[in-house]
Amino acid sequence: MNFLNKILSIIFSLIFLSTPVLALELDLSVDEEIRKNYNPSKLEDEALPPLPKINGTSAGTSGTNAGSQTSTTPPKSLPAGSQTSQSQSAGFQKYPVKTGEYKKKNGIKVRRGQKFTVRSQQAVSSATREGARISFALSANTPLKRSGFVIPAGTVFHGEIVETHNPQITGNGGLLVMMVDSVTYNGGTTHIDAKITKANDKKIFFDNIKGERGYIDGMVKSMKPGRTFFNTMMRWTNKLSNLGILVILTPITVVSGVVVYGVNMVGSPLFAIFSKGGKVYFPAGTEFEIKMLEEAYL
Repeated sequence: MNFLNKILSIIFSLIFLSTPVLALELDLSVDEEIRKNYNPSKLEDEALPPLPKINGTSAGTSGTNAGSQTSTTPPKSLPAGSQTSQSQSAGFQKYPVKTGEYKKKNGIKVRRGQKFTVRSQQAVSSATREGARISFALSANTPLKRSGFVIPAGTVFHGEIVETHNPQITGNGGLLVMMVDSVTYNGGTTHIDAKITKANDKKIFFDNIKGERGYIDGMVKSMKPGRTFFNTMMRWTNKLSNLGILVILTPITVVSGVVVYGVNMVGSPLFAIFSKGGKVYFPAGTEFEIKMLEEAYL
């Protein structure tokens, strides 16, 4: 028994003495190099979000629970530095820029209601086709209202024939409607909205340049044959009254003349339906007045 104890003691002694020989030796020089080149505490402060604050009472009572909550709760927002870098890299703008909402008008302002006296450079009439283009040259230097600018003589305005028709029956005259839609100033053409208000010093209403009405003239012309016949019968009446016995025929001439003239006069409104009105014609160089309907910038 003593011998067995001695053997066990020797075996345990050998195991205890050989334990340091089996231990691993770790090289800690890498950690030293990292600590020399980088500051671990500074990296932790910049890269990691701040830890949430925990009340002292809860920390004192349950330290393990507080530790578990801190480690598992994700941060609600990224650090300010990372947000800025992400937004810049993605190309987003923090404040959107409004474009076209407050467009600034450049150039010379022509106010609404401004009038220009011009002369046509082409002849136009009620027979001109619709859609034809026409141009007008400014007659004289025209100062702009409430502005120090002057539009020089010779400035060209451009327009279009909107509607036309030749004289029609029932005494309806010809029609000519023109609108002015652009002006060429200082080498550039600008869209404008204007109308013609005068032609040869005559005012134009509702943009319509109308030929003279011909209905009344048609009535007068339709009564001309009856009037001519009546005058002829009166001359024959005078002659028959000087021929003695033939004076008995004078009532016939008088009555026939009166009847024909009366029928012609009563029927003249019906006959005038087939009469036509006057034509509209303006030769080149006719003076017109142009009025601005909307403001424009040259």
